[in-house]
Parts: sequence; C-alpha cells; structure tokens
Amino acid sequence: MAPKRQTKARRLVSGRYEPRFAVVALALAMAFAACGTTSPSSLATARVPLPAGKLPATIAKMVCSPKAQREIGVALGVTAVVEGPTWSEHLYSCRYTYPDGYFTLSVKELSSWTQTFSYFRGIGSSLGDVNTLPNLGQSGFATRDGSVAVRKDWKVLLVDISGLPAQFGKPPTPSGNVAVTVADVILGCWSGD
Repeated sequence: MAPKRQTKARRLVSGRYEPRFAVVALALAMAFAACGTTSPSSLATARVPLPAGKLPATIAKMVCSPKAQREIGVALGVTAVVEGPTWSEHLYSCRYTYPDGYFTLSVKELSSWTQTFSYFRGIGSSLGDVNTLPNLGQSGFATRDGSVAVRKDWKVLLVDISGLPAQFGKPPTPSGNVAVTVADVILGCWSGD
C-alpha cells in the first residue's frame, strides 16, 4: 500500500506546521473567539449600510483600537507602536510601527454602492489588482506590493504593507501573508455598519 501524501496545509517542518499556516490559523481562531460568530437572528436583521458621516463609524475606529492592536500583535508575534489615528475626507487610518518596518491600516467610508465600487476599483487601478482573495470580506484582492484591499458594505479596508521588509513577524512570514492575516483579524470583528 502506497503511503498517504501530505497536503501543503499539513506539511510539517521540524515537527511543527509551517509558520505561515500557523499564523493564519491563529488569526482565525482569535477572530472567532474574540468576536463570536454570526447568529441566524443577526442575519435576519440585516439592513442597508449607513452612509459616511461627520465622524468615523465604530467599525472604522476599530482598526486602530487597543483591542485590534493586541490581536494583531498576537497574530504576528510582535508588538507595534500605533501612530495616529487620523480622520480626513472620510478616511480613518493609523500606522503600526515596528523596529524593522511599518504598515498602515485605513478604512474609507462611503455613502453608496456606486461610490464604494468606484473607490475599490480605483485602488486596484492605482496599486494593481493582481490576486483575488476569495472569502475575505465581500470582495478582496492583493496589490503588486502584497498590500490587501477589502470591501465590506460601504467601507473599504486597505492594509498597506509597503513599509514592511519581505519577511516580517515571529516567526518570519512573507509580508503579503502578513497583510492577509491582518485583514482577516480586522474583518473577523466587523459586523453591521
């Protein structure tokens, strides 16, 4: 009988799972544990998203919150100094700074599906939409430099990793995987407007 082949997700390195899979698995577990899952009753009360307002929405502010900082720190194995946040022209953002690099999280709030799709496509045009990321928000893609853009309702999250080295975190992980992990941690807690 021929031995069973191991899949990539189960391939072992020195008796442990590959680091990139461990980071993604940890991030997913944290997101579900911290935020819970969607219940059928919450699906029944879904509504049209709220338009951008004078102040940032609660879920936009979440990307820079102490809770998000802790969860991202656990997922990446390193702790950041978070600069900002700023709120200008319906864009809420902050920079996560580390001794060897930084990334910026931003959430653009929009007021219609047309505006949202246009803004989302604009990021793809300017930064390059090079890899669709299924099951991340309502639509997501990686850019030429490995940054990640995700659309959820009338909000667009951008994880800009242009300030990170090629390998980042503990254990060292390709920066493009870091962007996906950070987006996944954030989206794990997003619900409603």
